[in-house]
Amino acid sequence: MPEHIDIKRLLEIMARLRDPVKGCPWDLEQTFETIAPYTIEEAYEVADAIARNDMKNLKRELGDLLFQSIYHAQMAEEAGYFDFSDVVNSICQKMVKRHPHVFGEGRVKNASDQVKTWEDIKANERIEEAKSKITNSDKVYLPGALDGLPGNLPSIKMAEKLQKRAARVGFDWSDTENVINKIREELIEVVQEFQADDISKVRLTDEIGDLLFACINLSRKAKVDPETALRVANLKFERRFRRIEELLALQGRTPNDANLSEMENLWMQTKAEERANRDL
Repeated sequence: MPEHIDIKRLLEIMARLRDPVKGCPWDLEQTFETIAPYTIEEAYEVADAIARNDMKNLKRELGDLLFQSIYHAQMAEEAGYFDFSDVVNSICQKMVKRHPHVFGEGRVKNASDQVKTWEDIKANERIEEAKSKITNSDKVYLPGALDGLPGNLPSIKMAEKLQKRAARVGFDWSDTENVINKIREELIEVVQEFQADDISKVRLTDEIGDLLFACINLSRKAKVDPETALRVANLKFERRFRRIEELLALQGRTPNDANLSEMENLWMQTKAEERANRDL
């Protein structure tokens, strides 16, 4: 069994790395802004390990992601903002507050009911936060449905959150058929722009954006995470294209030596192989 090491050891390591006298020069130069991209990258690497069902790598990536929280907390403590215990207290309080059916007297029927309860609690929190910022007690302010969304979210996640927020106040298609029809409409507009005599990059960007937004809407209505769906598609493409390279290598060739028709035939062969393996 490996030696038991608790979170205190990781906090000690982080503090040592940032020690002004004996610390690491690179770590001492870092700020919230310079570390933030690494935090995002580590989150994506966690998601990638999950998508690949790579549990050994997931263990490492979760450690890397945890270290990012430790890193930001250390810098915050140095600046006098908060420390890691404050971070832990904050998330503990949030989880208890947002699960009244577990830690209180609340009741939920199922997972969908819990999601609604969670969103209701978040909406009330936004209202209370907005009220706390008003100096004139006679002024009444209700935050907009889209208030509080972080502007630097990845575009897919932002689109999904915008749609969910709008849906909470009734601005939503009633069923998936309406969304599918909207996708057809947006696709026609993309095709029309391609066929226009004065094709415009600006208009084409706009129309393709509308098409992608509608596809994310369909994913949301189907209760399929769009980021996960696209990641699965990426992995599938990568797997199949690598197989094409393998098949060509058996002929002593590379994709540069093959034409599109040959590679499409190998693509179909790869799909057939995958179907046969699934049926075994």
